[in-house]
Amino acid sequence: MRRYSTEEAARAYFERMRWPNGPVCPHCGSAEKNYALTPNKKARIREGLYKCGTCDDRFSVTVGTVMESSHIPLHKWLIAFYMMCASKTQISALQLQRQLELGSYRTAHFLCARIRYALKDAGPSGLLGGEVEADETYIGGKAKGKGRGYTGNKVAVVSLVQRGGDVRSTVAERVTSKTIDTLLRRHVTEEAHLNTDESPLYTKPGKRFASHARVNHSAEEYGYFDYRSGRTVTTNTVEGFFGNSKRSLDGTHHQVSRQHLHLYTAELDFKYNTRKSTDGERTAEGIRRIEGKRLMYRQKANT
Repeated sequence: MRRYSTEEAARAYFERMRWPNGPVCPHCGSAEKNYALTPNKKARIREGLYKCGTCDDRFSVTVGTVMESSHIPLHKWLIAFYMMCASKTQISALQLQRQLELGSYRTAHFLCARIRYALKDAGPSGLLGGEVEADETYIGGKAKGKGRGYTGNKVAVVSLVQRGGDVRSTVAERVTSKTIDTLLRRHVTEEAHLNTDESPLYTKPGKRFASHARVNHSAEEYGYFDYRSGRTVTTNTVEGFFGNSKRSLDGTHHQVSRQHLHLYTAELDFKYNTRKSTDGERTAEGIRRIEGKRLMYRQKANT
């Protein structure tokens, strides 16, 4: 906060993260002949404005990112990125509003939504392999008069975790065997060894993989060593991820809407996948993801 307390310092940092080799025009993609314009209030030329020598369009570091057309100062954007990326759990919009002295809760909430949208891995590279655990959970509160197994008021989240690697979570309206099969085909290599619980949802999709081992939770079985294959069969990794995620959501937000749950799970996935990075490295990685992710108010509901 001391190093980047001014707009100039924050802008320079964003530019280094987005353009390590010099400014690139977000309109035409040209990296040649781009030059900085001299600030001039009368001509409405502000600090940090560039002109493309190829298409003649003007641009700044915020164009084509989640920060475009925002009136929030850049140094507050940078601090918000750091706070959300460095937090082991999550940060509430009210906390950001209070600590960054933002004008309204609406501004703080949309700031959080934009940053979570930036952290979302739109096109993860490569497939999960090795030992992969798959499971589903349901996010939502208790319904009055209903038992713990009631899911009518909850939203399903399916997560795939490579042991020692990454997690990929998907919010699903309905969890069926077809849904599971689609997600496994999209994210997991066929050479992987799949670990699930005894749910019949995984029976048919699991046949595609090198092996499919199950643990029987209904018999209070949570893990065992398969001497024939020399592998440990368990879903403890993905269940541990679910436990940490639910505590993070419940403790910080108390409740989240079905409409925006995918953004909260994107933030949780990002933090898990960068768990070995320092806070500074995680913040830098989050900022590098702002490219090509402009998000406007009217888009938020359907993003």
